[in-house]
Amino acid sequence: MTNPLIVDHPIVADKVRQLRATSTSNADFLRLAGEISRFLAYEAFRSIPFTMTTVDTPVVSGAPATIIEEQFIIVPILRAGLGMTPAVQEVLPHNRMCLVGLRRNEETLQADLYLDGLPKDLAGAPVVLCDPMLATGGSLSQVIEMLQSRNAGTITALCLIVAQPGVDAVRAAHPDVQIVAAALDAELTDLGYIMPGLGDAGDRLFGPPVR
Repeated sequence: MTNPLIVDHPIVADKVRQLRATSTSNADFLRLAGEISRFLAYEAFRSIPFTMTTVDTPVVSGAPATIIEEQFIIVPILRAGLGMTPAVQEVLPHNRMCLVGLRRNEETLQADLYLDGLPKDLAGAPVVLCDPMLATGGSLSQVIEMLQSRNAGTITALCLIVAQPGVDAVRAAHPDVQIVAAALDAELTDLGYIMPGLGDAGDRLFGPPVR
C-alpha cells in the first residue's frame, strides 16, 4: 500500500468538492465527512485479518463465509475527529473509542494537550486515528508518540485532507504509520492552514466554539 494512500475515486472527489465549498452548511459538512470517512476506512482496511467460517442461510447450512474478529482502538483527535468516528465505527464494529483532545495554539502553531483518554497500556491493539486535517503534522505526530509510548500496535491515520508538508513530517518521524486520505494539497498558508483546504474542520462541523 502506498503511503499516503489517496482514495482516488470520482465519488470521493465530488464529496471533497462539496466539503471545500464555503456554501456547505454545518449539517451537510458533517454528513459529507462521515460519508468520506466510510470510504477511507474501506480502503484502509482492505487487507484486514480475517478467518474463514460457515454461515447458515435460508437456503443452505454451512455456507463458506468470512469473519473479522480484530478489535480496534479508534482515537478521534478532538474536536474535529468526532465528525469521522461514527462512520469508522460502522465499518469496524469491534472497537473501543478513546479520546485525545488537542487545542491549536495560534501563536506557536503547536498543539496543546487538554484531554488524554488513552489507556496506560494498549497491549498491542491496532489503532485508527481520526484527524480530518493533516497540516503541519505536529498534532498527529504528538498523538502517535503517545500511542507508541503505550504499546500500540499498527497505527492507521484517516484524514479527509492532507498537506504535503505534514505528510512529509509524519512519514519522516513515523514511517510505519499508514496515512489514508481523500485529497492531497500541496501547500500551507503562513498560519499553517492547508491550501486550498477547507478552513477549520472543527468550526465547519460543529460551529465556532463558545468562548
